[in-house]
Amino acid sequence: MTEDKRAPIVLTMNTLAFTVCFAVWTMNGVLVTFLVERGIFHWDKAQIGWLIGIPVLTGSLMRLPLGVLTDKYGGRIVFTLLLLFSAIPTFLLGYANTYEHFLWGSLGFGLSGASFAVGIAFTSLWFKKERQGTALGIFGAGNAGSAITSIGAPWLLLSLTNRGENLDGWRMLPQIYAGALVVMAVFFFMFTSSKKVEHGKEMTLKQRLEPLKYMRVWRFGMYYFVVFGGFVALAQWLIPYYVSAYGMTIALAGLMASIFSFPSGVIRALGGWLSDKYGARAVMYWVFGLCLVCFILLCVPRMDIESPGQGVMADKGGEVTEVTPDAVVVSGQRYELLTKPEMRPRMMDEGTLVWPTFTFWQEPAVTVGETVGKKHLLARGVTHIYFQANVWIFTALVFMVGIMMGIGKAGVYKFIPEYYPKEVGVVGGIVGVIGGLGGFVCPIIFGYLLKATGIWTTAWMFFFVITFASHLWLHMTVRRIMREQAPVLSRQIEDKRPLEEMADEVPLHALHPTIKKGS
Repeated sequence: MTEDKRAPIVLTMNTLAFTVCFAVWTMNGVLVTFLVERGIFHWDKAQIGWLIGIPVLTGSLMRLPLGVLTDKYGGRIVFTLLLLFSAIPTFLLGYANTYEHFLWGSLGFGLSGASFAVGIAFTSLWFKKERQGTALGIFGAGNAGSAITSIGAPWLLLSLTNRGENLDGWRMLPQIYAGALVVMAVFFFMFTSSKKVEHGKEMTLKQRLEPLKYMRVWRFGMYYFVVFGGFVALAQWLIPYYVSAYGMTIALAGLMASIFSFPSGVIRALGGWLSDKYGARAVMYWVFGLCLVCFILLCVPRMDIESPGQGVMADKGGEVTEVTPDAVVVSGQRYELLTKPEMRPRMMDEGTLVWPTFTFWQEPAVTVGETVGKKHLLARGVTHIYFQANVWIFTALVFMVGIMMGIGKAGVYKFIPEYYPKEVGVVGGIVGVIGGLGGFVCPIIFGYLLKATGIWTTAWMFFFVITFASHLWLHMTVRRIMREQAPVLSRQIEDKRPLEEMADEVPLHALHPTIKKGS
């Protein structure tokens, strides 16, 4: 396959269209939070999770059929129609008055999320294999559309509602987004060219779905569940997270959330380049490893609790003759107590604490005239633990997670054209479906975890578990490949013996599959 001068234009239009679609796809994160905070609708955390996740469900499920259609009919016509059809339910969302209306409207405009499968299949046709990772990474930078919504939608809502004086003005937001989809459809059709998979006419539907029987495809989907599904979920969930956990306004929360979503989208191009240069497997090792470290640190919630501490017990029996805040006297023996220090008011508002703080004191547990025995508790210990979960450190860790997810998204899609060059649309579609389902189920799971525990950081605990599972699967796969393709090298890594010694036990050609028997 050779590239022609139209390739950069097609890549540019694909990226712009995907950016607009992604901005629409993640609209509910801002819109639903605004409606609940202003009291326009009264939905609990679980319902909010469903509304954030529902558009992702549609976009995920439609990726596979649209990937197949792109392979068969070409990206130009499929992408144009997708933009136009997505605009209809987006526009109608402005007329929603009940929770059910919002569910159906969200289910409809979620179609815009399927644009990724179309763009991936269409973009890969225009570039050589050695440049596909970079090209797909640039296309994937359209994920930054979520940052556009995070930053722009809150300010637009304030303007449309006249800063809250005309709350019904929110209905214009989805209609403006619908207009953007229509305009983008016109420009996309005008400036792109048709190109279809050369073998597409000869392939039956059964042949197109053939890759689904391979476990490798599902493994790629698991990786994408973490890096893409996690990105989509967090891009929206971070807005109510900042509003509720840190008391921010929606506008400020959107700005803070964009620190996660914007770099994660843009950095995807770098992820494509790194995958071309070092290989997708090495990239995914680093992505999962660094994410796990960040998730561990993010799991610790803000806390202001008192716990039992070290108390004071009587050395011998007697009568309590004196009790003060700093001492207890029993039959002439004085027991010094740690007095409660003066607590600084509103420590949470200081915004400067990094590490947890521990304060200890002791409170008398006896009264004057009471007779006590040996080892009787005279004063109970109290430990006060305060952890601010500094918002700037929290945001820095979230920023790092976003960067890793952005690189990881490109890394996963580098695998696909290498292993399945003739089924990029189908394989990319099913991987996108699994990843997109992550964006659907994660906010719902977050909502129920929060509703059950009242702890916002349960979201990070969940991410730690699924990321660890993906990392383990990747590592086990690499170990299996090593044992199959380079058994002696694999054994040498495990038992630390020199290769020269092991070569005496195993024929030389077994050191590596490229070494022929007898050479």
